[in-house]
Amino acid sequence: MDIGEVMQYLPHRYPFLLIDRVLELTPGEKIKAIKNVTVNEPFFTGHFPHYPVMPGVLVIEAMAQAAAVLSYKTRDLKPDANTVAYFAGIDKVRFKRPVVPGDQLVFDVALVKNKGDLWKYQGTASIDGQIAAEADLMCFFKRLA
Repeated sequence: MDIGEVMQYLPHRYPFLLIDRVLELTPGEKIKAIKNVTVNEPFFTGHFPHYPVMPGVLVIEAMAQAAAVLSYKTRDLKPDANTVAYFAGIDKVRFKRPVVPGDQLVFDVALVKNKGDLWKYQGTASIDGQIAAEADLMCFFKRLA
């Protein structure tokens, strides 16, 4: 999936759209997506000016966005004005190395289980095969209308 198709499955937009491409996707099972980290990211001006590091919460948010794409594709739905996927929980988060400009984050997220509107995943973010972060994620789908 290129960025145009990714944008059909995520309501996020710049500067909060954190997935650039989906490399692999097996509905109901797993997704592999990437984020190209550039020095032009707006968060680098303040985190940290002398040594730019991508905030860990944004690495996890990008992982969650990959999980959301997996869920929407699994459900054969696209987000609309009446549906939203909320982050419901994060467990077992570990950061293994900093993410800096020039890195390409590869997110591997597997669906662990879903029960109705509650979905659980296991995910990793890696750079050149080296794990940068890992987490267990949960999201909840809610109908607004």
